[in-house]
Amino acid sequence: MIVGKVIDTIVSTRKNEKLIGSKFMVVQHMENNKPVDKYIIAVDSVGAGIGEIVLVATGSAARLAIDREDSPVDATIVGIVD
Repeated sequence: MIVGKVIDTIVSTRKNEKLIGSKFMVVQHMENNKPVDKYIIAVDSVGAGIGEIVLVATGSAARLAIDREDSPVDATIVGIVD
């Protein structure tokens, strides 16, 4: 699991049919509560907004988090840190 900060959205007019309806976010990794120069694109499953600190599941757990085990997803936002 990765802790990061949502810094932007990605808009895709064409995408794999299994990703239609998915919202993509740019997440900047955080280490020791400080942003580092590393980024990931993640599907948003919890309605996160820009500026929020989030938890990101990667790998097969990312597909399970959005109930689409056959979709081409490698990272999913699964929580918003309070």
